[in-house]
Amino acid sequence: EVQLQAFGGGSVQAGGSLRLSCSGSGFDFDDYAIGWFRQVPGKDREGVACISSENPTIVWYGDSVKERFAASRDNAENTMYLQMSSLKPEDTAVYYCVGSRTVIQSSLRSSRAYEYWGQGTLVTVSS
Repeated sequence: EVQLQAFGGGSVQAGGSLRLSCSGSGFDFDDYAIGWFRQVPGKDREGVACISSENPTIVWYGDSVKERFAASRDNAENTMYLQMSSLKPEDTAVYYCVGSRTVIQSSLRSSRAYEYWGQGTLVTVSS
């Protein structure tokens, strides 16, 4: 059974940093694109960052987080990381870890391309 578990959410003041982790189990982590989406109640899901499974890997970032967030993956540990810096109140959301074995590079930003979703972790940024 494919499982994705997100860790690292919490509360931070604007300008601060947090690191999220996504741990995968039940599948060959190397073969899956892994990413993060976020959602605020009443709004659509927003792509944050995704890393492809190909070599060389492709990393995609949402426009609102470019230059502030950095995604990486450690296939030996079956874990993807999202280092979030210069956090803003508008980054407040529930962050979901996602995975897909079939997503193509041009669809990394699409939430519909990911068949596996972990539980969310709440990130709250106060002003």
